[in-house]
Amino acid sequence: MKLFVSVARQSMSLVDEAGVLIKEYPVSTATAGVGEISGSYQTPRGRHIIRAKIGAGQPENTVFVRRRPTGELWTPELAEQHPGRDWILTRILWLSGCEPGFNRLGERDTMRRYVYIHGSPENAEMGKPGSHGCIRMRNADIVELFERIPCYSEVLISED
Repeated sequence: MKLFVSVARQSMSLVDEAGVLIKEYPVSTATAGVGEISGSYQTPRGRHIIRAKIGAGQPENTVFVRRRPTGELWTPELAEQHPGRDWILTRILWLSGCEPGFNRLGERDTMRRYVYIHGSPENAEMGKPGSHGCIRMRNADIVELFERIPCYSEVLISED
C-alpha cells in the first residue's frame, strides 16, 4: 500500500500495490506551505516512508506530547485551557524522508523535524492548510488508516 498526499487538493489517497485507489481522505497540511528546512513549520515534499506507528489501542482523542499519551482526552474544555496548543491526537504515523539532501539528513530531515500524519481535534478544518508542518486527519480516518497501512509503506507528498 502507498499514500499520495496532494497539498494543492488537501487530500490523501490510499492505493494498493497495483495502483488502485482504495480510499481518499481530506487532510490539512501546513499553514506555512511546503518546504523541507528544520524550523520552517512547512510540510515536507517528496518520497517518505512510515517509520513508526504510535498509539495502537488508545482511545479516540488521546492527547500525545512527544509521541507519548499524556493521559488526557481532547475536549473543547481542555482546548480552552490550552489555547494555541498544537493538538496531536488518536494515532501517529511518523514519517521519514527517503531523499538524502532533500528531505533526509542535516537541516532537511523529516523524521528529526517530527513530521507526522496524525489525528486532530473535531473542530480542526480539513481541506485547507492549518497545521504546523504535519498532515492532519480526522480521528476516525487516522484510526482506519492506522489499521490498514503497515510500517515502511511509501508516502509521496507533492504540491499538485
